[in-house]
Amino acid sequence: MQRDEARAKIQKLLVTGDNRLKQGVDPGKARESFLQALEVARAAGLEEQIRPLVELRLADLERLGREAPPPAPPAA
Repeated sequence: MQRDEARAKIQKLLVTGDNRLKQGVDPGKARESFLQALEVARAAGLEEQIRPLVELRLADLERLGREAPPPAPPAA
C-alpha cells in the first residue's frame, strides 16, 4: 500500500470511529476502527505520527466508559 493510500485509509478509519461514537454505536466498534487505523499506520511506517491520535481517542473511550450514560430522552 502506498503511503498516500495508507493515509487516506487511516483518515477514513479515524473518522468512522469518531462517527460511531457520535451516533451512539457500541464503543467497541469505535475502538476497532481506531485500532485498525493504527495497524494500517504501522504497516505503512506511519505509526509514530498516528499513534498519538489513536491514543487520544482510546483515552476518550476509557473516560466515556467510566462516566454514567446520558439520561434517556423523554418519551413523546
